[in-house]
Amino acid sequence: MGLGVQGEEPKRWTLRGGFSRIPDVWTVLSSPAYFIPSLVGTMGKFQSKVKRNSSKYRADNHIEEKLPVQTIPQYSRAHNDAVTYIAALKSDLCVSGGKDKAVVLSNWRTGSALKRFVGHEREVSKIACVFGSNRIFSASRDKSVLMWDLDCKAGSAQKFIGHHLIVTGLAVSPGLYSLIHNVILMLILVVTIFDFLSLVDCAKMVTGSRDNTLCKWDVESGQCLLKAAVSRNLVTHLCWLPGESYIVQTSEDKSTRVWDTRDLQVAHTFPMKQYIQMHCDVSEDGNYCVTSSNGFSGQGCEATLWDLRKTKDIVCEYKGHLQSTTSCVFLPIGTCDTPLVATASHDCTVKIWERDTAGM
Repeated sequence: MGLGVQGEEPKRWTLRGGFSRIPDVWTVLSSPAYFIPSLVGTMGKFQSKVKRNSSKYRADNHIEEKLPVQTIPQYSRAHNDAVTYIAALKSDLCVSGGKDKAVVLSNWRTGSALKRFVGHEREVSKIACVFGSNRIFSASRDKSVLMWDLDCKAGSAQKFIGHHLIVTGLAVSPGLYSLIHNVILMLILVVTIFDFLSLVDCAKMVTGSRDNTLCKWDVESGQCLLKAAVSRNLVTHLCWLPGESYIVQTSEDKSTRVWDTRDLQVAHTFPMKQYIQMHCDVSEDGNYCVTSSNGFSGQGCEATLWDLRKTKDIVCEYKGHLQSTTSCVFLPIGTCDTPLVATASHDCTVKIWERDTAGM
């Protein structure tokens, strides 16, 4: 078979290493300039043929099933760039941070943006707030944390500066609602005075960073009260235990730690996982925490349920994502008859699991 115009010298291709050869038919057919249009054309023929004759393979009494199409409401944009984090403030209000350096208060029921806070110099990395309160906290790549008051019209209410790299962890002590809840528990369970006083810590915040440090802050004054560092502890997330003086922290060193915020010391370290721990959350009763793992192609990518009580063992693992599981949360009690956990992943899926059995 001839290639090219008769009488012309066949074109030679030069390979790495200086060798050259005359292209054969397979080389020409498999080259992008030839093969891809042919493949597309062939696929088009097959598809049209199946479509045209698909009735041959159907039963005579077949009725085309039309699935209901759910209309998804489209809301106006709250941010001018990607949304990086979101947190619940009240039953109908949420707070989001974005790469546009802004913090936005929105009504998720109506999809309307109610208030926009601008003050960071770089993208927002984390958002934290005490449910039902009027205060919002935002961390950023500009190494700072800002406190916003919904009733304050002029800029941020407080600024916290103390880290040398991006702030990646942000946890705020529960607040008045949690305090009242614990007072009731104290009356019922006869908690000691010392335990009660340890709960009256409603104006504290802990931040973590890729600089391997954690800082404890006084919210009212903006003063750094304590600072602790652990080698290679690149913080990925922080979560406060309800009604306790402890926080859970995940890290890029594949560890999950429990810190006592009273002296900012590590109280417990869970067994190291195989992959980076991306996120964590604590159950409403404070008995369990869930962490999520980095990974790829189904390796890693799991979420892990830990018992925070005396045993501090792995309860179960939630496996099913194909890429990094970037977020994990306990769904509110009452959502279902059984406790549930939700996970989100880079594989573009959100999965709902039964907490105790890891069933979906």
